[in-house]
Amino acid sequence: MVDRWVLAPVEDGGVELAALGPDGLPAGPVLREADLSRAVRERPEVTRWVWRSTAEVYPRLLATGVRVERCYDVEDAETLLLGHEGRYGEPRSAAAALARLRGGPVPPDPPQRSAAPGAQSSLFEPQSVRSAPMPLADLAEVYAEQQQRHDRAGHPDRMRLLTAAESAGMLVAAEMNRAGLPWSAEVHRAVLHDLLGERYAGGGEPRRLVELAEEVSAAFGHRVRPDLPADVIRAFGRAGIRIRSTRRWEIESLDHPAVKPLIEYKKLYRIWVAHGWSWLQDWVREGRFRPEFLAHGTVTGRWVTNGGGALQIPKVIRRAVVADPGWRLVVADAAQMEPRVLAAISRDPGLMEVAGRETDLYQSVSDRAFSGDRDQAKIAVLGAVYGQTSGDGLKNLAALRRRFPRAVAYVDDAARAGEEGRLVRTWLGRTCPPAVRTGDDGTEEAGIPLDEDDSGTGGGSGGAAEQWGPGYASTDARARGRFARNFVVQGSAADWTLLLLAALRRSCADMAAELVFFQHDEVIVHCPREEAEAVVAAIREASDLAARLTFGETPVRIPFTTAVVECYADAK
Repeated sequence: MVDRWVLAPVEDGGVELAALGPDGLPAGPVLREADLSRAVRERPEVTRWVWRSTAEVYPRLLATGVRVERCYDVEDAETLLLGHEGRYGEPRSAAAALARLRGGPVPPDPPQRSAAPGAQSSLFEPQSVRSAPMPLADLAEVYAEQQQRHDRAGHPDRMRLLTAAESAGMLVAAEMNRAGLPWSAEVHRAVLHDLLGERYAGGGEPRRLVELAEEVSAAFGHRVRPDLPADVIRAFGRAGIRIRSTRRWEIESLDHPAVKPLIEYKKLYRIWVAHGWSWLQDWVREGRFRPEFLAHGTVTGRWVTNGGGALQIPKVIRRAVVADPGWRLVVADAAQMEPRVLAAISRDPGLMEVAGRETDLYQSVSDRAFSGDRDQAKIAVLGAVYGQTSGDGLKNLAALRRRFPRAVAYVDDAARAGEEGRLVRTWLGRTCPPAVRTGDDGTEEAGIPLDEDDSGTGGGSGGAAEQWGPGYASTDARARGRFARNFVVQGSAADWTLLLLAALRRSCADMAAELVFFQHDEVIVHCPREEAEAVVAAIREASDLAARLTFGETPVRIPFTTAVVECYADAK
């Protein structure tokens, strides 16, 4: 039985499709169907569909009730393979891959589509944003060549698993985009009224912000605009207090009567701007918040959302995330994910033994290396991962190195490789690119904030020693080292979460339950009340399976804390 078929949309809305042989090329005639959903629905024997882009095809299938078990996303695979080959940043479209394969001029990638409130799937995008259809024969040629490039990877099986996991993540993201996060507009409006007070005509600041602005001005003795950082800095300067910014950590310790109302104003102002009445009108439709989740949105493999701020929902606003009547939200958080992943990828015997327990990892580390001081143990572990290697961090790292030498050596080696401009990989083969700045395209990333110099953090090495290809531009070596140090851990964690999502998606396939939210180490499943217990068990089983698939047979476990609630805010 031929289990792989390639599928290529054509201009008139139909599709071309063909079975693929072992070499990845068509093994039979190219068929043409006028209806995409019927073409897929009538071939249940196909276990994996190969197509150019999941975003191009899968929303159309979901709109007609067709679910695909597995796929291979050619353009996502091209991104991973280019990175693995030290060519990060080269055009990654299927058209560019074909041009490189044939030795022709390589076209630039089409511009990314901007986020828009209430945006629909790629089916409804303007033609100027979408790529022109690619003939099936050309697409199959690119796919076949990608299979050969996987064979040339340092760990081919791991790289294939990463590509499969990424493609599975694309399916999950598309399904989450369609499902939406349950959202009560009524509760949201009540929360905003409680926090911000009445809205004034004309769209100006609500009552509570106006009152706080007046308190700030009164404290300085003259009018100050608290929404303008330069105005606040000047006001403090006139009061004899020099500050460089209005960040909370810099102003909260100041002895001045403007500090308290200013901090309160900043907190509420952010809610008003980021999740206020306008946001509610723009992003919530028919009881669902539908941000556009983008799998593989960052270089570390973490997801982002294109608009809507879904990965930065303030806790107070989470009160509006309410399950449908008779349904529940199963909210699951991975416990101490990064240090457990470090144990798995470093193969440090002591840390693996500690990470094999479902008890508090930091307490176990403290009992072994820090005389029971859990806070010191946590600082040491996170310092090793995120690069705090000076001052007290250096002392803590030395204590950690004595008890868990292989774990510390693993991230030290990654940092050194990053400083020297070598390729650094996750356990499965995701590759750290040259120092980059994320966020310039307007996407929002959940997770560790970037450093003030924007050098960031990172993740992903397997001890590779290849040099970067042409065009590598070195930035500050130490910042690059910090990025690489974290990349091996954070990126490997992202690889694991993809396999977790794939396994959980498969477990929920025969239930009414639906995945509705994911960020880094947290997942939310919306399900009927009677399915909640089964979903909790499925999450636990998916975590164990993902750990075995990603890291092999190790004692390491990544447990989840789960809460079955009607309201998201109640899970914390």
